[in-house]
Amino acid sequence: MISKNVSRVHPSVTLSVTARAKAMKAEGIDVIAMSAGEPDFRTPEHICAAGIKAIQEGFTRYTPASGIIELKRAVCEKFRSDNGLDYSTSQVIINNGAKHSVFLVIFALINPGDEVVIPAPYWVSYPDMVILARGVPVIIDGKPENDLKITPDQLKKAITPRTKIIVLNSPSNPTGMIYSEEELRALARVISDTGIYVLSDEIYEKLIYDGARHVSIASFSEDLYARTVTVNGVSKTYSMTGWRIGYAAGPEPIISAMETIQSQETSNPCSISQKAALAALTGPQDFLTSWVSEFSERRLYMVERLNAMEGVSCITPKGAFYVFPDVSAHYGKRFNGKPINGSVDLCDYLLAERHVAFVPGAGFGADAFVRISYAASMNDIEKALNRLEEGLKKLE
Repeated sequence: MISKNVSRVHPSVTLSVTARAKAMKAEGIDVIAMSAGEPDFRTPEHICAAGIKAIQEGFTRYTPASGIIELKRAVCEKFRSDNGLDYSTSQVIINNGAKHSVFLVIFALINPGDEVVIPAPYWVSYPDMVILARGVPVIIDGKPENDLKITPDQLKKAITPRTKIIVLNSPSNPTGMIYSEEELRALARVISDTGIYVLSDEIYEKLIYDGARHVSIASFSEDLYARTVTVNGVSKTYSMTGWRIGYAAGPEPIISAMETIQSQETSNPCSISQKAALAALTGPQDFLTSWVSEFSERRLYMVERLNAMEGVSCITPKGAFYVFPDVSAHYGKRFNGKPINGSVDLCDYLLAERHVAFVPGAGFGADAFVRISYAASMNDIEKALNRLEEGLKKLE
């Protein structure tokens, strides 16, 4: 009855874990959820005020399918000032979240059987989106010795005559790692020798630490600019996950194709949210300094605590708001006779027995790991890590 294509797709593991944690909380269970990919800060007041003003002024009707021109202009200015990328408004589209932007890029470019190269660990939705488009995900495993990032040699070996897109995500969800400019240029040299397109997911670009600098691959050359679609949005930077506004910029034919799909699929993004996003991009940015500082403090505390636990190893992330510790030393152990055979079993055990919610690394193509968000209060982080440490000690 259901499409065979849909039956090949898995539900989002991050949303699934978060939903289970919320259901347990609703039952009165003291669950600490460290699974959601959203900042715990409130949306800044001036952004909320812009949304309220839009409602009060009656800006509640359809807009152009690809977004209002004022917001497109603000996106163009953001790319110019932040990324050194010069786009016209006809090269920009506003979508229902950056997730939707990624989805539309893939659907605009992929024909049945086309291959999409995806470095692992990857954001959970990339492979399934490719499958929905009847493409073929080609996974490259980032190695721990390279901070879970891929190398130019790995990329070169993965490219075939059927390769259509490579997906790059820096800063990375789930690892929090960043490709330096040197590393990105090395990958760019491989890509430049091919005709493949780049989908550059840069949604976490403002959440970076330790003096790291974000660089957009599309800024390296005219050739890469002409074959790259850069995706971003307001969800992570401005704590606007529920407002659902993402955007993309790239070659006009691809953006036009994305607009065609969106016009038939969802019509326009929310009119009210577009006005709020405009305020986000054009308004004060100073709050980010304190947000990033607080995230960084939590990050360092978590890494130190995790690396002090027996059988846990965690690299220090340079961006986003996740740590991605290797917990595989505990696989093969048991609790009450039940085996822990991988990240799914471990996360199920921790949620059921210790009432703390993490996301299994299996959903990110890296079963040795679990993803833990530090978009939570320091008090919750401390309690969650205590529960993790106690839970690991109880395994036999």
